[in-house]
Amino acid sequence: MRVLAAMSGGVDSSVAAALLLDDGHEVVGATMKLWGGPSDQGCCSVADVDDARRVCQQLGVAHHVFNFSEDFNAAVVDPYIEAHTHGRTPNPCVECNRHLKFDRFLRRAQQLGFDAIATGHHAKVVAEDGRFALRRGHDSAKDQSYVLHMLGQSSLAQTLLPVGAMTKTEVRAIADARGLRTAAKPDSQDTCFLPSTGGRSTFLGDRIPLRPGRVVDAAGNAMGVVDAIELVTVGQRRGLGVGAVASNNGEARYAVGVDTDAGVVTVGTIDDLFVDHQRVSAITWTDDAAPSGAPVQVQSSAHGATAPATWMGDGVEWASPYRRIAPGQSVVLYADDNDRVLGGGIAE
Repeated sequence: MRVLAAMSGGVDSSVAAALLLDDGHEVVGATMKLWGGPSDQGCCSVADVDDARRVCQQLGVAHHVFNFSEDFNAAVVDPYIEAHTHGRTPNPCVECNRHLKFDRFLRRAQQLGFDAIATGHHAKVVAEDGRFALRRGHDSAKDQSYVLHMLGQSSLAQTLLPVGAMTKTEVRAIADARGLRTAAKPDSQDTCFLPSTGGRSTFLGDRIPLRPGRVVDAAGNAMGVVDAIELVTVGQRRGLGVGAVASNNGEARYAVGVDTDAGVVTVGTIDDLFVDHQRVSAITWTDDAAPSGAPVQVQSSAHGATAPATWMGDGVEWASPYRRIAPGQSVVLYADDNDRVLGGGIAE
């Protein structure tokens, strides 16, 4: 099989390519150049591209660089900025997978005559009764199935995830045994286009006006101000200028609502964060849609715990009150076995 391996310059994709060669596949490595601006972290630096190229040299396979920066700006960066102007908290890594790694990259592979693509994600694609299931990676601490929830049958049928059945320790051991230059390279943890100094506030502040906002309680009583309402996330406690106040029996205050149009952040107690229902939009499924009333396990962050709920067709009804999810975040549904990904969408 001819496989185009996405090479990020990290150890996982390096070992994925090596394992594909061991299995007898014809492998070509390719690195996506996504972010065209300054980058001092994440997976888009010049050093990462060089690491990917050198690993391909070590493996004896060709290496290409695809410049998808315009697509990345249009599908990931611009929507990220726009979301913050409306008080939402987007997940750019999910959108990068949706639009770039498993769409633009896959289409390029098809155009070049490859049979499949491969990445170093810690998840598993399993053939089951003529269909394809997306399941959690073997290493629960590194599982990345959450950020792949948008993959449908067509994408899953053409995707190989060679390290999904391994622990990270096993991956590094293989890289070390082969002498790959990425064997001890730290994992990338951050969004590639956000600077390590200043982060989100610096990035957004250079591109949109950050406006102060009023902080009020549920009754509309003034509680203070925030410097930049576009940076406030539902569930946030620090940086609200209210903290624990005597009038509230010393209880901490949390952001329970962000209205950028009105310039208002509403705060409440921890109890005010818990809800019975979570509405979900833009839902996609890995296979057939779950019927309304189906029991599901719901995960709302990349490495967070799941919670039991019932899929209601437009959202989930929690088995017991659950902390509300910031609008814009990904809500991912797993089967009741908490292993197979059913699909996911965006918290409203």
